[in-house]
Amino acid sequence: MTSSRPKLWTKDFIIVSSVNFLLTLIFYLLMVTIAAYAVNEYHASTSQAGLVTGIFIIGTLIGRLFIGRIIDSIGRKKTLIIGLAFFILTTFLYFLHYGIAFLLFNRFIHGVTLGMASTAAGTIIAQIIPQTRKGEGIGYFSMSTTLATAIGPFIGLYMSQHTSFQMIFSLCLSLGIISLITAFFVYVPLLERSTKNSEVKGLKLSDFIEPKALPIALVTLAVAFCYSSVLSFINFYAIEINLVNAASFFFVVYAVAVLVSRPFTGRLMDVKGANIVMYPAFVFLGAGLLLLSIATNSITLLLSGALIGLGFGNMQSCTQAIAVKLTEPHRMGLATSTFFIFLDAGLGFGPYVLGFIIPMTGYSNLYIILGIFSLVASTLYFLLHGKKEKMIRSESKSEHRISA
Repeated sequence: MTSSRPKLWTKDFIIVSSVNFLLTLIFYLLMVTIAAYAVNEYHASTSQAGLVTGIFIIGTLIGRLFIGRIIDSIGRKKTLIIGLAFFILTTFLYFLHYGIAFLLFNRFIHGVTLGMASTAAGTIIAQIIPQTRKGEGIGYFSMSTTLATAIGPFIGLYMSQHTSFQMIFSLCLSLGIISLITAFFVYVPLLERSTKNSEVKGLKLSDFIEPKALPIALVTLAVAFCYSSVLSFINFYAIEINLVNAASFFFVVYAVAVLVSRPFTGRLMDVKGANIVMYPAFVFLGAGLLLLSIATNSITLLLSGALIGLGFGNMQSCTQAIAVKLTEPHRMGLATSTFFIFLDAGLGFGPYVLGFIIPMTGYSNLYIILGIFSLVASTLYFLLHGKKEKMIRSESKSEHRISA
């Protein structure tokens, strides 16, 4: 190993991370405001308002599913530009009033465009990060998402209380335009054409899902399912336990915990392997959910937010890095989309499934059940990836020595 490490913080790395931050910010900003918009402007029912929120994630899933297969035939930068252009167009369509059906249609298409653009961003970042710094690099890149998940809802809730929905849409449109302009300046190296490109006979599952990324994607699905209970129900739970003011800072504490820990966990993963990060992360997530279930004051509630940040926040970047590391360069687009499909499925469909369980358990018992489930999910990780981690690392080390 040479003493000089390959550069991580390049112009292109910063540009793609910034684009990802702006996309995720718009996503979460609208996520916390669009249901109220549907009710206020279109007199939507509660179920319709929920569908207006959730159909976006379904669109994102479909966008990821199909773009992962064709991203390299279109071109990674071109896919990013096209996705961002249509993302801006569908953001503009929020200004048009043609009824609840049109809003639902636009939310769905808006989700598809986000799926395209964010998958392209994730694929480009995986390509431009040096192989020996993949864990660290994806960890830093994922921090752009973490920051947006804290700032987006905060801005959205603040604006919904102090400004009009037109101002909210105007801000989203402006941020979308900035992201498109910024994306033109990124340089994406050309990939060597794979000989496998010629085999386009029929459609196979491997055209849409990267088989090598599937095991870790299943682990991601399980932990995202647990975390979706926090994303969707923390406000309702806070009202129940009279901690509404503290709950408004929950995701800020979550984000701080991730931002402080991720530089260390990303580097640790590159040096020591994924297991040294993943197993403690399962413990942190489980402990955070269990602590949340017994929260009676602000300190306990916010401490649970920090633990969940150390758990799920680090698992999110670690599992993405694993998915990319296991895959050949020409399949990186599919690996990235596979990872995000399962992440989005857990976050998007989790609240719908848990909605049937809550009337039977209540929020406190739900967090106990999910805390135990997340601890048990560590065995799923062990079976699907953890026990093979040493062998995978030794193979990649020997490949690296040969290439050097």
